[in-house]
Amino acid sequence: MGAIPTRRDFLWQLGGGLGGIALAQLIGRHGLLAQESAAPSLADLNGGLHHRAKVKRIVQLFMNGGMSPVDTFDYKPELEKRHGQKFDPGQHVESVTGSHDGFPILKSPFSWKQHGESGRWVSSVFPKLATRVDDLAFLMSMTSKTNVHGPGSYMMNTGFTLPGFPCMGAWITYALGASSDDLPSFVVLPDPRGLPYNNLGNFGAGFLPVANQGIVIQATRKTPIHDLEPAPAATPITRQGEAELRALLAKMDRAYAAQDEGDTRLDARIASYELAARMQLSVPELFDLKGESAATRALYGLDEKVSEEFGTRCLLARRMLERGVRFVQVWSGPAGAKGNWDNHADVSTELPAIASTVDAPIAGLLADLKARGMFDDTLVIFSTEFGRQPFSQQTAGRDHNGGTFVGWIAGAGVRAGAAYGESDEWGWKSRVPTWCYDLHATVLHLLGIDHTRLTFRHNGSNRRLTDVHGQVIPALLA
Repeated sequence: MGAIPTRRDFLWQLGGGLGGIALAQLIGRHGLLAQESAAPSLADLNGGLHHRAKVKRIVQLFMNGGMSPVDTFDYKPELEKRHGQKFDPGQHVESVTGSHDGFPILKSPFSWKQHGESGRWVSSVFPKLATRVDDLAFLMSMTSKTNVHGPGSYMMNTGFTLPGFPCMGAWITYALGASSDDLPSFVVLPDPRGLPYNNLGNFGAGFLPVANQGIVIQATRKTPIHDLEPAPAATPITRQGEAELRALLAKMDRAYAAQDEGDTRLDARIASYELAARMQLSVPELFDLKGESAATRALYGLDEKVSEEFGTRCLLARRMLERGVRFVQVWSGPAGAKGNWDNHADVSTELPAIASTVDAPIAGLLADLKARGMFDDTLVIFSTEFGRQPFSQQTAGRDHNGGTFVGWIAGAGVRAGAAYGESDEWGWKSRVPTWCYDLHATVLHLLGIDHTRLTFRHNGSNRRLTDVHGQVIPALLA
């Protein structure tokens, strides 16, 4: 009888420590484990977890700062009729930063037209996006529990107004696993002028395994990702020698990680280093836009100074989706009082300035996805954290409003040209409140995930993205 193996030896023999556990999980996901042979395979479910998926990849466009619905997509003639009159809806009115008596109604300073076969009203700040309205399904009465940027941004991303909870991208990657061997599954492309409110908290994994957090890439900086190329002093290192070194490090890392299987931080760090090594080969090609045609560059607005930066990130997002990234977030606007969608001072000048940076790129992204056949399995989400008031805050600007705002989705499984919900005659409150929980439930449904069954045990509770709320919105589904 041989010597009794140590615990570490036993783990390595069983399956290479955490690597073996991960391998078993991957095999199980493909229905190859004996005890799961009767379960439907991912192929049968089109990549879904609980039912057949229509969406395999997502790009989310987040307008940071609180986009005004009554100046973009929610036309309110009542504001024109009552411009300058006291806003009096018959109940208490509260404003966040400019509270005063009177609250004069402020009409939209922009012209409005109906567009497409759907007849969707769009203001003049989105001339190119207006041409794509028949591809979109609008959520006309989104509602938030808060009218403060930080909590509002948390809520739209995580379903909670407090920090510490996983964002939607983290939940999706946790549920569906890795989608690419050479690139992250969840990538965040922030505005180069700064991170949004809550900084990295919007993209965090919370109590989920750390590996599910968003990977932030400063896509349009001179060096988007550092250390992709070996240092000059490392020239004597050969590819074979580097491969052998990585193999040795991987063995040592896994042996060390096996000593504490419950610490996901170490496993995430190991995985990140291994992915970083593979990205040294995949990323240079990804960021090389020389192969994109002049027509494609013009489509995304890369020929115009005002839209070049955001357009580049939208084009890179499309290239990431093509190469296997599952979820890409593209942010417009940093945190702060200026340079975003937080139009307190003068909506007539501030809103067109920020809208012009995204109008052509978003319209171009939609057109490009359709032309490439990617609309068949891609979902586009357009969102913001809350809306703005129908009255003035003693200036030509608008204050925060959690009562109603507008978002839209487009792509696979979406009923193009549809709209759900409505706000009141002023654009002050939602008549049919639609919460982030409903949006999140609908997105998960399109991915083949039942939002009530996607849970994670944390502090004695089965947590989920939609908390104890949320309904799929059938009116938006094809």
